[in-house]
Amino acid sequence: MISADISVVLPELLLAVFAMGALLITVYTSKDKAAPMVLWTTSVVLLATAIWIALSGGGTRVAFGGMFVDDGFARFAKVTILLSAAAILLMSQEYMLKRDLLRFEYPILVTLAVVGMMMMVSAGDLMALYMGLELQSLALYVVASLRRDSVKSTEAGLKYFVLGALSSGLLLYGASLTYGYAGTTLFTGIVEAASEGISLGLLFGLVFLIAGLAFKVSAAPFHMWTPDVYEGSPTPVTAFLATAPKVAAMALFARVVHDAFSGVVSDWQQIVAFLSVVSMFLGAIAAIGQQNIKRLMAYSSIAHMGFALMGLAAGTVFGVQAMLIYMAIYVAMNIGTFAFILSMEKDGQPVTDIASLQMYSKREPLKALAVLVLMFSLAGVPPLVGFFGKFYVLRAAYDAGLGWLAVAGVIASVIGAFYYLRIVYYMYFGEDKEGLDSGMNPVLWGFLMASAGVMLLGVINLFGVEGVAAAAAATLVN
Repeated sequence: MISADISVVLPELLLAVFAMGALLITVYTSKDKAAPMVLWTTSVVLLATAIWIALSGGGTRVAFGGMFVDDGFARFAKVTILLSAAAILLMSQEYMLKRDLLRFEYPILVTLAVVGMMMMVSAGDLMALYMGLELQSLALYVVASLRRDSVKSTEAGLKYFVLGALSSGLLLYGASLTYGYAGTTLFTGIVEAASEGISLGLLFGLVFLIAGLAFKVSAAPFHMWTPDVYEGSPTPVTAFLATAPKVAAMALFARVVHDAFSGVVSDWQQIVAFLSVVSMFLGAIAAIGQQNIKRLMAYSSIAHMGFALMGLAAGTVFGVQAMLIYMAIYVAMNIGTFAFILSMEKDGQPVTDIASLQMYSKREPLKALAVLVLMFSLAGVPPLVGFFGKFYVLRAAYDAGLGWLAVAGVIASVIGAFYYLRIVYYMYFGEDKEGLDSGMNPVLWGFLMASAGVMLLGVINLFGVEGVAAAAAATLVN
């Protein structure tokens, strides 16, 4: 029944209708003057959708002949995506207004990207997967180059577009090979085709699919777009790119390997473990020489995706649970960190140089302390929440017999701690010189303090995320 199918995709449908309605109304009325109102309305709508999905109850529902799957796993990822998108929109208003960047299209494009991400995490078919991926990507290409008069922003958008098109090509080639050898695009059909043993053609299809997805999660060696796009995009857009799309791509990655190729774990486990190791070490080592905090966060995100992939490489229920917990913690840490980066100004101009943080603790002791907590958490220093994220994925790898991968993760974590601790060193022990402007927008201050508070208080029981992630993982891996 078509009405039953529509009830399953209702959140996505309503968000898409909202985005198109907002676009039509603002185009024909006050255009950019209405941008702040559209931004706040969009944030409220995204937040309401997240609450609706979180309270919508258990069970697995399938729509359109298996092309769209609404299960616990998809709901966990969707709530994380919606909450992070709403938070980033609220954080970005002040920054965008000050620099005359707040266009009415911005929140609408973010909403369309979110619809694409929600489609990605619920994909049960290669066609649905590609539709979601392209809707997300096309919206993100535009917001990356939102600062039209900036060469760097335009370059970021173009690089993202060209390399994104390349990754889409790889993904489509993998999808066509998979379809050719499995005889279907449905994940349930691909599992059956691979159950008697995977053919060489299907294996090549799997490799190309993973390569295309590795681009989207910015896993090395497919990471080359990340530092330039992070640096060139307006900072609120960088904050968005670092959070919601990463969760969506990671969840899609898990969906493909566990739903479509669950019968051949040993075949894809080696590829994912390789991506994990390369990402962790490249992210940890390449960030050491960075002076620009946005580029540093780009390499940091590459390393963090390596850790999340470690959970996925385990190929177990606990591995998926560990990956979900890691992604939720990663998003919480990044929202706080980017709230601080958005507030970094000198004479009203944005500053991204790490050296500008010299002796920051002297002028702003509370903010410096919050940043210290976030940096320690990103580095995985116990007993902060970031440590538990790393502990879960390391344990998942070890339990799955990938002890060498867990050891590599510990080494990469130790190397990566250097550049987080360097920021703390500058803030507390640097040279005492004229640095950043004092003061901070109340919204950004709130997000910074809330994020740091979560890193401290989450130690008690991770706010119940552990149990929800376990239930979500169990619906995916069965």
